[in-house]
Amino acid sequence: MSTTTQPSISQESKEARLKQYLNDRASDGELYFKSKFIADDVGLSAKEIGALMVKLSDSAEDLEIEKWSYTSATTWRVNPV
Repeated sequence: MSTTTQPSISQESKEARLKQYLNDRASDGELYFKSKFIADDVGLSAKEIGALMVKLSDSAEDLEIEKWSYTSATTWRVNPV
């Protein structure tokens, strides 16, 4: 019996995929969203998106990212710079 392991997707790849999604969606202006509502679109879990959003808020120079509100889940505001 052999076991095969799936190669894990690197954190950088996940971050790049989320950043590209945000750039595309926010290209026309502000974007507000909850992680759980875009999880399927990006192929990540809501928890992964939340963690990556914190990183991107510090590192993404072409996006202004902030936690907007918390009502049953964090709402993020993304604006192109």
